[in-house]
Order: sequence, then structure tokens, then C-alpha cells
Amino acid sequence: MVAALVVAVAGATLLAPEPATARVRAGAARAPAGAPAAMGAPAGADVPAEPAHFEGRAFDTCEAPSLEVMKAWRSSPYEAVGIYFGGRGRGCPKQRELSRDWVASVHAMGWRLLPLFVGSQAPCVVSTAKRQYAIGSSPSQQGTEEAGEAVRAAKSLGLSESSPLYLDIEGYRRGDAGCTATTVSFVRAWNREVRRLGYLPGFYSSADSGVQDIEDERRAGTKDMPAVMWFARWRGQPALYAEPVLQAEAWTPHARIHQYAGDVAESYGGRRLTIDRSAVDAPVARLATRTVTDAAAAAAAAAPTPAP
Repeated sequence: MVAALVVAVAGATLLAPEPATARVRAGAARAPAGAPAAMGAPAGADVPAEPAHFEGRAFDTCEAPSLEVMKAWRSSPYEAVGIYFGGRGRGCPKQRELSRDWVASVHAMGWRLLPLFVGSQAPCVVSTAKRQYAIGSSPSQQGTEEAGEAVRAAKSLGLSESSPLYLDIEGYRRGDAGCTATTVSFVRAWNREVRRLGYLPGFYSSADSGVQDIEDERRAGTKDMPAVMWFARWRGQPALYAEPVLQAEAWTPHARIHQYAGDVAESYGGRRLTIDRSAVDAPVARLATRTVTDAAAAAAAAAPTPAP
């Protein structure tokens, strides 16, 4: 994720950081009060049921850390981690550590996972490195195709249906009507197909570009909106429910993530990472039954044999 535009908001109430002891529970994510049916699926559509809900702190970093680093970071205040699991626009496409076994192992350690898909980007994206991934002339078709790619990648890692998949649209220049229309069309098609395939569509972007445009669409009653909003505004402290771009009732309950700081270096257990920080009150990934079973078997095999 690139740096979000930092804007000081006079009079905003900043929430205190989440406690180190996070809460994870199952429960269906509901649409925000007053939101159109688009916040969920259209009437009659298949909706992922009972996503796991997490409240606490999360970090993400460009490439999934090794299992040794993830174990060392259990001493950190973070209890969830963003993983860049797919998409042609990823900053670190190789992801040498990320695998089905890695997912099962870190989940068994107690980590909760926020899967991020960095596919095609807005034609007016700010980052020069992302411009080669601009959405093409058929945004709806492209969004549908990339949603299928995202679901296949999620399944290959053992992430089960009902898991959220967060579409990462990096910050772009607002005021270009054509660019906005193309981006929104792509996002809506991606959301629609992810839902159809049994997963929960989430959305990450800068509060001053993608998030504002999607919120405008929500207010207008547009269908096929994301179920979860992950907004980037680097103000240094979490403010999940004080973001001025979002109406107070939008993306509630349990459907918001605030990325409040980025490109910061931290060390725990002697392992140093450069990360982005987020406060989470939102769904996290579920693991397929076989993945959980395999992780338990591996942990049992690695345990020392009791003395006779």
C-alpha cells in the first residue's frame, strides 16, 4: 500500500489504540444501517455466511514474513496480519514464504489473516509504478475475471468460503470523471463476482480517493458495494469511527479497518520489519477444514515426545 494523504481533521475524536488482547468471534456481517441492499448481495443472491470477526490491531508488509519472524512477532501488540495473496499489481509478487502451509502455520500460532488482492488499478493512479496495471477498456469484464483469479488464489492457500477478500485500489487523482467511472465499474464487478463465488468482498483505498468515491456511490444507492471498508488515512492514531469521508452509520457494525500509519519500522523478538499499522473491527479469513487439520497434525508431529 502506498502512503495515504495525511489530513488533520479539526475536532475529530481519535480512538485509543485497541488493547493487545483481541477478540475473535463468528457472526454474520450486517449491512450498515440505511445502506442499500448493495452492501450485501442483491436479493436472492448467495451471501457468505458467518465470517469470523476480529477486533484489534493488524499490520501488513510487502512480503509475507518467515514463520520465524511471525513467531517472534507474537510478542507484538498486533494479532492480525495483512497478506498480499494475489493480483498483478502487487509490489512483491513472488511472496517466497506465502503458501498453504504458511497460512495454516501462522493461523495455528494465533494470527488472524486479512487477505489483500492487488489487481488492476485506476487509470489515474498516483503511483507511477502502478500505472502499467491500469484498468482497461472493459472494466466490468476485467473486474469479473480478476475476482475469479482472487477466489482461485484464496482457495489455493486454504482460505475457505465466507472469508473476506480485500481489493486494494491504490490512491488516485479525483476529479477525472472517466477515471472514476472506470474504477467504480471495475470494483463493482469484482465485488459482484466475489460474492457469487461465496466470498466476502472488502475494499482498501485512500480515504481521499477510492474510499470517498465508493462512499458517494453507497449514498446514491448504487448496488454491488463492498461489504467491508478498509480506509487509509495516516493520522498516527486509530480513528475507526471518526473518518469524515464516511457517514457514521456506513460500514457498521464490524465492517471497518483504518490504516492509520505506514512505512514505520518496528522490532519484536529481535526481528525488524517495515510495516503499515491498522485498527480492525472487521471480518478475517477462515481456513478450510483440511488446512486446519493439516496444521494440527504438523504441530503434533513437531511436539517433543513425552518422557516415559
